[in-house]
Amino acid sequence: MISFNFEKVAELDNQKLETLKVWLEKSVIEEGFKVDSINFIFCKDDFLLELNQKYLNHDTLTDVIGFDYSVGKKLQGDIYISLDRVRENAKIFEVEFDKELSRVMIHGLLHFCGWTDDSPDEKESMRRQENIYLEARLHN
Repeated sequence: MISFNFEKVAELDNQKLETLKVWLEKSVIEEGFKVDSINFIFCKDDFLLELNQKYLNHDTLTDVIGFDYSVGKKLQGDIYISLDRVRENAKIFEVEFDKELSRVMIHGLLHFCGWTDDSPDEKESMRRQENIYLEARLHN
C-alpha cells in the first residue's frame, strides 16, 4: 500500500495522487518488487533539512530522503519529499511541478529497489531508469 501524508504543507490533488499511486506500483513491479507499505511524506525545506542533519549528518537542503525498511522483495519505508525543493527544481530545470514531483517520487522508490547514485556512472544509470518510468507515465 502506498500512502500520502502532509507535514505542514497544503495537500496535493487526490485524483493526481491516485494516478501517481498506480504508476508507482506498476513501476515497482517492473523492477521485480512489490509494494508492502510505502509512506510518502510531503514537507517543507526546514523539516527535511532537520532530518538531513539529524540522520545523515548533511547540512544541506535536499528534495528527497528515504528510510528503507524493506524485507526481501517487499518494499517498506518512508520517503520524505520537500515540496519547496520540488518547486524550486522545477523552475531551475524548466519542467512542470508534476513532472519534477514524479521524478523525485520514482527516484526514492528506485533507491528502495537497490539503485544507487553514489558515482557519476550510477547517477547516469539511475537517471535513465527514472526517464523510462517517466515516459511510461506520460503514455498511460
